[in-house]
Amino acid sequence: MKVILVNGGPHKDGCTNVALEEIAKILESEKIETEIMWLENNPIGGCIGCNYCLQNGNRCFMDDKVNEFLKKVETTDGFVFGSPVHFAGASGALTSFLDRAFYGRGSLFAGKVCASVVSCRRGGASSAFDQINKYALMSNMFLVGSSYWNQIHGTNKDEAKQDLEGLQTMRNLGRNMAYILKCINLDVPKPEIEKNFKTNLLYTV
Repeated sequence: MKVILVNGGPHKDGCTNVALEEIAKILESEKIETEIMWLENNPIGGCIGCNYCLQNGNRCFMDDKVNEFLKKVETTDGFVFGSPVHFAGASGALTSFLDRAFYGRGSLFAGKVCASVVSCRRGGASSAFDQINKYALMSNMFLVGSSYWNQIHGTNKDEAKQDLEGLQTMRNLGRNMAYILKCINLDVPKPEIEKNFKTNLLYTV
């Protein structure tokens, strides 16, 4: 089993990475392979709805971290998406990344395990956390929780390491994710997913 942890922050070794590493340590101790993927600081363009990816084997015409990630999705069992809080939302890089990765690809992620993690100095964590969760919640994924909302606090990595409750939340998240992954790998058929209905109601006055 394998989990990819995506660091959507501008700093490779910042607060978000502290949270992801804490989760990864628990997963590794449970014999689950992990990979932390930092989005780096190269610009990640937003989705323009051109449908190129849907016609070219899940490959976006913008060749960046999104394509690198999509190559690995099919053989990966779980994902953790992490971001610092920017104006009470996820980072622009992670938002663009997720918009493009999930566009028209619910079936690619269906049945896989997912969690969201946010880091912040003080406020805005809940709304950013909610934003990231929505990608999984509308893609038939299994969303993992913990003993508190999946957030860690600090302005730098040293402060984040002092957030004992935040670190504990990440460890519990790792244990919960490991448990769910192991349960899913039992010989139990996954839920049947119906073909999507698109309801567009038009009202006339």
